[in-house]
Amino acid sequence: MAGKGRGFVAESVQLALDVANGRNRTLSPLIAPCLFLLDALLCAVIIWKVPYTEIDWKAYMEQIEQYIAGERDYTVIKGGTGPLVYPAAHVYLYTGLYHLTNKGKDILMAQRLFAILYMATLAVAMACYRRAKVPPYVFPMLILSKRLHSIFVLRCFNDCFAVFFLWLTIYLLQRRAWSLGTFAYAWGLGIKMTLLLVLPALGVILLQGRGFNGSIQLAIIIAQIQFTIALPFLRENPQGYLSRAFELSRQFFFKWTVNWRFVGEDTFLSRPFALSLLAMHVSVLIWFVLKKWLKPTGKAWPAVVGPLLKFTAPFGKQEERRISAQVTPEYVMTTMLSANVIGLLFARSLHYQFYSYLAWSTPYLLWRSGAHPLVQYGLWALQEWAWNVFPSTNVSSGVVVGVLATTVALIAISKEQKHTSPNYPSHERKTA
Repeated sequence: MAGKGRGFVAESVQLALDVANGRNRTLSPLIAPCLFLLDALLCAVIIWKVPYTEIDWKAYMEQIEQYIAGERDYTVIKGGTGPLVYPAAHVYLYTGLYHLTNKGKDILMAQRLFAILYMATLAVAMACYRRAKVPPYVFPMLILSKRLHSIFVLRCFNDCFAVFFLWLTIYLLQRRAWSLGTFAYAWGLGIKMTLLLVLPALGVILLQGRGFNGSIQLAIIIAQIQFTIALPFLRENPQGYLSRAFELSRQFFFKWTVNWRFVGEDTFLSRPFALSLLAMHVSVLIWFVLKKWLKPTGKAWPAVVGPLLKFTAPFGKQEERRISAQVTPEYVMTTMLSANVIGLLFARSLHYQFYSYLAWSTPYLLWRSGAHPLVQYGLWALQEWAWNVFPSTNVSSGVVVGVLATTVALIAISKEQKHTSPNYPSHERKTA
């Protein structure tokens, strides 16, 4: 009997490991749908039981009221928390929400709409994970974040829409739908300029996936979309729009920072500190571009960068087809999320809503780095704890920066992944 008992336990453990690692063809595919349904129930319980917290929603609605009244000068439009500092797509989206929520007064309806947005974003993120062949044991980290649920269904931040379009961009690029992915990115950037963090990665992906001429055409489309949606405001006050919607020199309050609190207020507010972060950001990005992201070309980086600096194509037609085949779903996701996390690491100030850009990025990158599952869950738990400390402390901010730095370092030293796979979906479009 004892032998049978030990055999049953061993078989059960092996079954659990097979399911968790995606080896069980019957049960492994059910993990993500079950977690998705569980999270839908969790969102409903949160809206029912947890009080809504007013932060920016009222200010958004006050700004939209001025837009509806005919104001188009960005320097004039203001709300209770300050001036309008988001690009034009934010205005259009929240104008729709203004009408759907009885001029912003129906908070419950707003929460329901943001719960739908949360579930839609989770569905797209899970689809991206599936296409990148991430095993099921990673997926629970996608639904267990207290802070992420709060950002979506208890705060209704505009970051939620930007994050949705970020993940939609990744998914479409994984499907090699280059034009649709570019449109999704451009609209997300039109909601919040935080998506500028992944622009270098997008450029590298499009260059290798779509070719030199194709990537230039798509870059022009991004600029055209930004110009088109901003046109009503550019006609009124072009300088005012650009300085507010894409204000790169914005000064953040020390009291709200989640990441660099431990350096002290004087250092945090100093220009040398800001310039140091910028220099490190650029340096790390360049290293990743040259050492990691250009690997699919199979060329030494000077052979790629040299022609680009002369604004000429670095690849021939045959080379473009070969290189495009190396731009796999895994490569797309790793490159985009690496750029995202690098940008967040060196951001001068992160507020709590910025966790929406990070929460679904970290599990993938930790898994992709080859870290042990216990290390993955340990770092994720530390990150989740730190982002739930309010107000932030020297310790919690140190943990935020530490986990970000560790994630970037693990990706930097990870072994190069194979960019082609026998399971790669050959039926997908090579250009679009």
